Amino acid sequence: RDPERAASENSALLTWINSKDHLSSIMAEEVLLFGLWASPFSRRVEMALKLKGIQYKYFEEDITNKSPTLLKHNPIHKKIPVLVHNGKPIAESQVILEYIDETWEGHPILPKDPYERANARFWAKFIDEKYLPGIRNALSAEEKQHENAVKEACEVLKHLENEIGEKKYFGGEAIGFVDIVANIIGFWLGITEEISGTKLLTREEFPKLSNWADVFVSSSGIKENLPPRDKLIAYLRTRLGTRSTDASK
Repeated sequence: RDPERAASENSALLTWINSKDHLSSIMAEEVLLFGLWASPFSRRVEMALKLKGIQYKYFEEDITNKSPTLLKHNPIHKKIPVLVHNGKPIAESQVILEYIDETWEGHPILPKDPYERANARFWAKFIDEKYLPGIRNALSAEEKQHENAVKEACEVLKHLENEIGEKKYFGGEAIGFVDIVANIIGFWLGITEEISGTKLLTREEFPKLSNWADVFVSSSGIKENLPPRDKLIAYLRTRLGTRSTDASK
């Protein structure tokens, strides 16, 4: 998605969403997504919608000046992504992914088997609750704490290395819930490694996870929905400095 083009369309779209024409169209199937082009959390939702073949209208947010519409739809956390389906807002990327899977037919995101579904939820939660803080610490720690922070982050990656094993995707032979959540490893980790100068996901130490990342980012439905690498690096360097990993608010 071109962020400049998205931004230029945003004003007209936000005017439309509050118009009478919009209100009358609520009765029809309507899917809106409020996101940020550089956010891995927003991209999770886009990936799921594209895999399902769902048509949607996208609203690019400025996280330094969030729109009143976003704040109305997500008054608690006040952040992206937010999916609005027929006027009903859903927040938090993992919650949105489950909603998409339960609402629309097509490419399955979560497994049908109850145990496998629970396992997928476990690893998705692990990524957001353990991986993200660990990577942030490793890429932002002061020099004295840096070595220990990197070691702890690699321990987290080791668990994911063991989980992917010999599988093509975390979900087996097809992209699933954990793969989409793990986009922050498959694509964004390499970006933050380049910005910070700290290498974590090495092929020598994590060959299986590295292979998964290569397959994931080149997969149909995924590669078309990743932001331009050079533009993302420039954006993160400008906004977040050289030792941070979070691209959303």
